[in-house]
Amino acid sequence: MDLLKAFQQYIKQQNLFQQKDKLLLAVSGGVDSVALCELCKQSNYDFMIAHCNFQLRGADSDRDEGFVKALGKKYEVEVLVKKFETEKYAAENKLSIQVAARDLRYAWFNELLIKMKNDFNPEVSNEQRATSNWLLSAHHANDNIETLLMNFFKGTGIGGLHGILPKQAHVIRPLLFAKKVELIEFALENQLSFVEDASNAADKYTRNYFRNQLIPDLQKVFPQVADNLLNNIDRFREIELLYQESVNLAKKKLLEHKGNEIHIPVLKLLKTAALSTLIYEIIKDYGFTAHQTEEVVGLLKSESGKYLQSATHRIIKNRNWLIIAPNDNTRAETCLIEGEGIWPFAMGSLQVKKIADSQASVIPNQSIAQLNAADIKFPLLLRKWKPGDYFYPLGMQKKKKLNRFFTDQKLSLTQKEKTWVIEMDKKIIWVVGLRIDDRFKITDPAKNKLQLTLSVTK
Repeated sequence: MDLLKAFQQYIKQQNLFQQKDKLLLAVSGGVDSVALCELCKQSNYDFMIAHCNFQLRGADSDRDEGFVKALGKKYEVEVLVKKFETEKYAAENKLSIQVAARDLRYAWFNELLIKMKNDFNPEVSNEQRATSNWLLSAHHANDNIETLLMNFFKGTGIGGLHGILPKQAHVIRPLLFAKKVELIEFALENQLSFVEDASNAADKYTRNYFRNQLIPDLQKVFPQVADNLLNNIDRFREIELLYQESVNLAKKKLLEHKGNEIHIPVLKLLKTAALSTLIYEIIKDYGFTAHQTEEVVGLLKSESGKYLQSATHRIIKNRNWLIIAPNDNTRAETCLIEGEGIWPFAMGSLQVKKIADSQASVIPNQSIAQLNAADIKFPLLLRKWKPGDYFYPLGMQKKKKLNRFFTDQKLSLTQKEKTWVIEMDKKIIWVVGLRIDDRFKITDPAKNKLQLTLSVTK
């Protein structure tokens, strides 16, 4: 293979960047990144080098740093170096060393790209100023195979089977077409020196196990396994495009966006093909994991008020709807009241407390509702009212739609839009700040009461 020609063709075919663009090369000093430097030099690309010293291998880490600095002098390009307290960062954030190192380096690379974008000469032409800045990493075909297998064995959606993408945001991987052996041959042909990282031979890291043990064993059974897997990666990328089109179409039909919430009709959702897969594609953007997918499926046939929670959102079953709402009630239009306490929401806050019969007294205040505690079962649902809602206004034996009730109360359009209700078991127990439901009124003053007190934020 003519690696230089293949390198230049791959960049053009994938539309990775333009000749005039400014490139930041992530260089460790290994054969992959050294080959990348030489290819960029021979292609006359404008580049600079960034090197991370994670201080994990003692003298070897400092040796690599010195080597990369010398490499910069060879190519007459700027070399940026940063030392990281990797072990300390990993311990403080409860991360593995590998994850900590990845987080640290990409945060720094992002800072450098922003600085490169801002550090322009005001005297240069508009055409020069229009150049883009890109981070180039030396991931190659073997890295891609390892990533595919790791994702497959640990469990992944279709997105995990496309391997490493050649371009993501401002990160470009222009060597994905080349195998490791081809990079080594290129380095030998061009008399390139490089450093070896001894940790690459240790199987204590998952990737190294795949690289050093699993894939060589697979090649004994399937000699063409590397080529076959690379072909599969190409097919998976095309399959993913079709898959994503189908998912997006289903989402468009099902998802109703209401403020910061997503409302999904349960009956329509149950009729969709590949139910579990579609649910995962919906919930993964809200902090839910693949392992919670079946719990959401179970939620579809659960009683109203049941919910699941991620770090950022809740999925609430409300009648024939699933509602994905932020955990922060001040941003949500559907909130769960799970017991006594003060519950903030968009309108202000709601205090919930039980009152013993000895403390009981009827309070003539629309901001306070007193209900028969024995009739109330948590959780309660605090939500915006919607067309079709009805309740039995206090003092009436017949139900009335809220729309008609608002007309009788002479509420303005703005007042209607700001009205909330509290619901329990599909029954509205209080139109907040206006009227309780007659079915939950206090019939025996000697019984315990549940008092709801509304405080409106001004």
